[in-house]
Amino acid sequence: MVGGARSLLMTIGGGIPASCNAAVVRACQPGRMPLRCLLIDDSDAFLRAASVLLEREGVTVAGVASNSVDALRQARVLRPDVILVDVGLGDENGFDLARLLARDGQDGQDGQDGHAPVIMISARAEADYADLIAESPVAGFLSKSELSARQIDRVLRRTP
Repeated sequence: MVGGARSLLMTIGGGIPASCNAAVVRACQPGRMPLRCLLIDDSDAFLRAASVLLEREGVTVAGVASNSVDALRQARVLRPDVILVDVGLGDENGFDLARLLARDGQDGQDGQDGHAPVIMISARAEADYADLIAESPVAGFLSKSELSARQIDRVLRRTP
C-alpha cells in the first residue's frame, strides 16, 4: 500500500463506486438510537447503494424489500422507525403499498402509536407526483438523488 494508507475501492451493484475511506457523516444525534428504516425498491442495485449510503450516515437499514408482499411482512416484523417506498415497484405501485401499510396498522402521516411514517422516493421530481402525494397517507417525498439521513430527518420533522 502506498504510504501505508489502506485504500479500498469497491463497486456496488456493478457500477456505483464507493470508497471505504469516505468520511462518515452522522445525521443522528449523539446519545440517541439510530433511526431504523425499511427500504423498498425493485432495483437490487439501488437497494445496495442506498443501504451503504444511509448506513454511513448513521441510519440503520433494518430491512429491504422489492415487492409489496415482502414489504408488508417486514414492516410487521421489523417495526421500523420510517419506511422508504419507491413510487414504481416494477408492476406494482408504491402509492398502493403506502395505503396498504396504513391499513395494516402503519400510520404513514405522523408516526403516532409507534407506527412508521412512509416517505415516497423516486428518480423523478416531487412535482411529478404532487397530487398523488397529497392524496396518500405518506409523510412526504424525496427524490433518490436527495436521499440522505439529513433529508429523511427534514421530512419527518415537517409540520403541516
